[in-house]
Amino acid sequence: MNWSSISPLHRAFVHLFLLAAALLIGAVDARAQTTVPSNYQLGAGDSIRVTVFQNPDMTIETRVSEDGSISYPLVGRVVIGSLEIGTAEKKIAAALKDGGFLKSPQINIQLMEVRGNKVSVLGQVNRAGSFPLQTTNARVSQMLAEAGGVTATGDDRVIVTGTRAGKPYRQEIDMDALYRNQRPNDDIVLAGGDTIYVARAPMFFIYGEVIKPGNYRIERSMTMRQAIAAGGGLTLRGTERRLRVVRQNAQGATEKLPIELDDKVLPGDVVYVAESLF
Repeated sequence: MNWSSISPLHRAFVHLFLLAAALLIGAVDARAQTTVPSNYQLGAGDSIRVTVFQNPDMTIETRVSEDGSISYPLVGRVVIGSLEIGTAEKKIAAALKDGGFLKSPQINIQLMEVRGNKVSVLGQVNRAGSFPLQTTNARVSQMLAEAGGVTATGDDRVIVTGTRAGKPYRQEIDMDALYRNQRPNDDIVLAGGDTIYVARAPMFFIYGEVIKPGNYRIERSMTMRQAIAAGGGLTLRGTERRLRVVRQNAQGATEKLPIELDDKVLPGDVVYVAESLF
């Protein structure tokens, strides 16, 4: 066909078709090139493409099921969950060879989309939800950052639960100490299925003759003096004498107690600042 003989309108259509085709091929190639570390372990929900060298008719795209298996032509169910990609390739190759279907099968697995190996981040974070583990050494601090960090009302301590070696796992981590580099080893490596929970920070309530009565977070080793400061300080009528606190005792009953400025604030305390008599 003589290109010069084609009308400008037809040329425009051809250009648009070629551009669309190039974009489609680029999208497919990008999708097929999900970058993962060499020791990535396949998990439930991962989308993969399995190809056999010189046997294009045996190419399949599938997802790893909840029990870690896929259904592959001729051999049926193959469990590849928790296997590195190279190991999974060898397992499928062995199944084809042992079944007498191919003498020396060469298997290639491409990870199309990471869906498995997720970690849930719940509680007092800015973006609670489920997040994929893009690497095999993702740590608690990284996943909290993925969730937008802890809110102002979130506790300094987080709880990580999951399973390790088939057994229930639970770890409480002091993030404040971790960030201060006092306990860096507590920034543990996460595993698929883990849950990070950030509870609401312990609170106290202050009322009476303070400028800003209300509910406040208890900071570390907080004293009654600091509690008054958190409430904006004393009003002109307020006094630091005759402080009272309503506190729950060990039996669960509430008591009204006198308190000193240097005494510690406890979770759930209700602090009353009295009016000066003079």
